[in-house]
Amino acid sequence: MKQYVCIDIGGTEIKHGIIGENEEFQIKGKTPTEAWKGGPHILDTIIKLVESYQNGRELAGICVSTAGMVDVEKGEIFYAAPLIPDYAGTRIKEWMEQRFHIPCEVENDVNCAGLAEGTSGAAKGAKVALCLTIGTGIGGCILIDGQVFHGWSNSACEVGYMKMDGSDFQTLGAASVLSKKVNERKGAQDREWNGHRIFEAAKQGDEICIQAIDEMCGTLGKGIANICYVINPQVVVLGGGIMAQEEYLKDRLESALTRYLVSSIREKTKLAFAQYQNDAGMIGAYYHFKSRREI
Repeated sequence: MKQYVCIDIGGTEIKHGIIGENEEFQIKGKTPTEAWKGGPHILDTIIKLVESYQNGRELAGICVSTAGMVDVEKGEIFYAAPLIPDYAGTRIKEWMEQRFHIPCEVENDVNCAGLAEGTSGAAKGAKVALCLTIGTGIGGCILIDGQVFHGWSNSACEVGYMKMDGSDFQTLGAASVLSKKVNERKGAQDREWNGHRIFEAAKQGDEICIQAIDEMCGTLGKGIANICYVINPQVVVLGGGIMAQEEYLKDRLESALTRYLVSSIREKTKLAFAQYQNDAGMIGAYYHFKSRREI
């Protein structure tokens, strides 16, 4: 059975593992990204990861999911946020193929997560799907008949930058904003109140936490509605660590979406939560590799 190394490069950690043709992981791990050290450090890290996996194995391919805007033809980062300095211009595909002499394919991390959901997850079978990842920022992916819509220059659905209420979508609605808002309102030290603590307190009736969560849901509802007016998706899939709180968030998000979408569109728009969590980027990277290599 052929084996593929999957790497998911995020701002905080790099997830990695070996997946077989049966789409099951044989081994998984993670390592700190140390994003502040920049693109060259990240490239060196993933080279070392592949070297470790290559020991005793005959790898059939390298499947990479990464933060940043990606030219999927070149396998190159053409834009990255300041979180990862000197990352734009990193030619991951070229470097990996020259170093290991095996094929490598590279795709944006949110597109990979969306592809995972569209191929075998919560958006499977949908004609048009919108997948959003709510985390430090907000990332988006449009799927049409299960395929990622990249747009003219590989930057479709960068919805985090969408202008809203004098700011932008991710500055107002990301999970990181929730923590910042609660810490400020409680006069607490930065990061004293993280997402997990906020939701636990909200479930116990903490009014500050409940209000902040409701505000976040309202912002997400408005942003999602604006996107729906443009692309008219059959299903909207929500992912990211905070969406593990599905039981608490579902009704609030459903209500917010109903508030901002006209009924004729709302009744035909399903809201779903991501089936894949931490493995979504790696699984999607494997699906992307398969689509590019026709395996």
